[in-house]
Amino acid sequence: MKFHHNLVTAIVHALQAIFIEQQYADKVIERILKSNPRWGARDRAFVAESTYNMVRWWRLLWFVLHETKAPEQPTEAELWQLFGVWALHHHGTLPNWTEVAGLNPTQIHERMNYARGVRALAESIPDWLDAQGSRELPEQWASSLHALNQQAEVVIRANTLKITREALAEHLQQQGIETRPIATDGLILQKRQNLFKTQAFQDGLFELQDTSSQQVAPALTVSAGMRVIDACAGGGGKTLHLAALMQNKGKIIALDVEAWKLKNLQTRAKRAGAHIIESRLIDNRKVIKRLYDSADRLLLDVPCSGLGVLRRNPDTKWKLSAEGLELVRTHQQEILQNYSPLCRQGGQLVYSTCSILPSENQQQIQTFLESQAGRFQLLSESTLFPDVTGFDGFYIAVLERVG
Repeated sequence: MKFHHNLVTAIVHALQAIFIEQQYADKVIERILKSNPRWGARDRAFVAESTYNMVRWWRLLWFVLHETKAPEQPTEAELWQLFGVWALHHHGTLPNWTEVAGLNPTQIHERMNYARGVRALAESIPDWLDAQGSRELPEQWASSLHALNQQAEVVIRANTLKITREALAEHLQQQGIETRPIATDGLILQKRQNLFKTQAFQDGLFELQDTSSQQVAPALTVSAGMRVIDACAGGGGKTLHLAALMQNKGKIIALDVEAWKLKNLQTRAKRAGAHIIESRLIDNRKVIKRLYDSADRLLLDVPCSGLGVLRRNPDTKWKLSAEGLELVRTHQQEILQNYSPLCRQGGQLVYSTCSILPSENQQQIQTFLESQAGRFQLLSESTLFPDVTGFDGFYIAVLERVG
């Protein structure tokens, strides 16, 4: 394979932004691609995929390079050598550049072979997180972890307010974009490509949404005319799905503590033609109290560790800590306790996370049901494991308010 020096320079700069400046990988890559509009599709894919892969295998690559953990402040020279390790491992060749001179291919292969026998190295994950997963999922962790290191497929959801899945597939095919059907309204791209510039996206015919994420809104069993509250709406992917399932009839109140997320949701809703969504910023306790006992359906898609979506956000495992995970779990229970009264008696609540850890999922529901606020009965719960489904890891629990 022929490497281009300017493209690898961009990768090195991306890694500096992600690991030294602690920026999010997706935002860094988006910015780099936007600032280099002359790159062709192949060059853009090389930069994006190589950066994501080096982030994914960060610990393994550093072990192979120096037999040490990654430094907090890696130098630019070290990052160039780290790319050399990646190039040799992934592409089987080294570029003939001074930046990677001195690397020993035999030594690299020997260290790589050793690392394959140590799971935390082989799967490139922090020791504490490997231990946490082993404790919580002794039988499922190894296979799930391996699945989470695979590249995620690009999945879209047809916006049925404007088009059917079959008509969308045909429409995209006419533009040279091949897909195959999955889930109820989902399509998987046969080949990775940028869809945001397509006219179909601009017209609001689809949203990017993984298959597992597409299972959350249907779990609410909504129907036209209902009053639904999405209490942790974020960017609104599931909110938009609910609007489509409700056929744009009824009312959806989208809540969040971040104004910029609700602003993005409003933009997306306008593009999708979803006019039953009203966004409200949670800037004080009164916002929640005014909505007590008002929702036929309540969605609590709570903040979580994000372990179920490591395939598309591999930098998460390097930004998360044991202390951070504990704070996340505390916040999840607070949301259950404080927001569950929004659901009326006889209504239903769905609690969901993009995590596979029981401490964020089943154990949270058990704690909630045993509390004074837990005036609900559990109707169903399921964990979508990535090694079983081939998609993101998710947890979905459906509860009915009985008191």
